[in-house]
Amino acid sequence: MGQSSQDSMMTDESGAFSSNDIMFAQMMIPHHQQALDMSELALAIAQDPDVIELAAQIKQEQGPEISQMRSWLSSAGASEDMGHGSHGMGGMLSEEQMSALLEASSPEFERLFLEGMIAHHEGAIDMAQMVLQSENAEVRALAEAIVSSQQIQIDYMKTLLAR
Repeated sequence: MGQSSQDSMMTDESGAFSSNDIMFAQMMIPHHQQALDMSELALAIAQDPDVIELAAQIKQEQGPEISQMRSWLSSAGASEDMGHGSHGMGGMLSEEQMSALLEASSPEFERLFLEGMIAHHEGAIDMAQMVLQSENAEVRALAEAIVSSQQIQIDYMKTLLAR
């Protein structure tokens, strides 16, 4: 079994998406969308240039990732909607937290943004870890990129909070 299953894993770079890959995209699209919404708020409200730069970086990374995942779902003939809201998506801000962010001003806004985005990124890393072993090379590559970039951003945001 060991050799043949290893061979099939190596040759299954065909672009087929497993149900786990599809579920990952269905969960990560709205998760990334909330990060974009939070970043838009930061670009409009934040006064701290480091927070503004971080928000722009998050938008620049996650916007294209949403498009990529939408194309996966489209090619797999799958819906974007999982049918049960944000269940299972760690780090998602509640409506109350998003409202607090919207109503805050600097420097309270920066603190709420950074604390919220740290939890948000931690949730994204947890979801990406579900597909790090995907047989689809594109899914695996995106999961690895999310884990890597978002961990770096978490570490950076913690230093910003500590100032």
